[in-house]
Amino acid sequence: MDICLVNIDNNLNKSLQPKSILGMLWLQTHFDNEQWDALSNNEVIISDENSKLLVKDAISAGLKIESFSGISTLDVFQKKN
Repeated sequence: MDICLVNIDNNLNKSLQPKSILGMLWLQTHFDNEQWDALSNNEVIISDENSKLLVKDAISAGLKIESFSGISTLDVFQKKN
């Protein structure tokens, strides 16, 4: 796997996580230099719509993508009032 996308909230925003050197290099061609540290630290969040575009482009470039969309990380924790 080169890139992993994980749901992080109920709006289907995704955490973008490079998982290989190829995935990181490919992402660096799609993000500004200022965002590379955030990419390497798995701190980039993208919308569901943008993730679909990114996945389509990455697959056409030959990258292997994994997307976990069943349960968001916010769904795991109960909200306390």
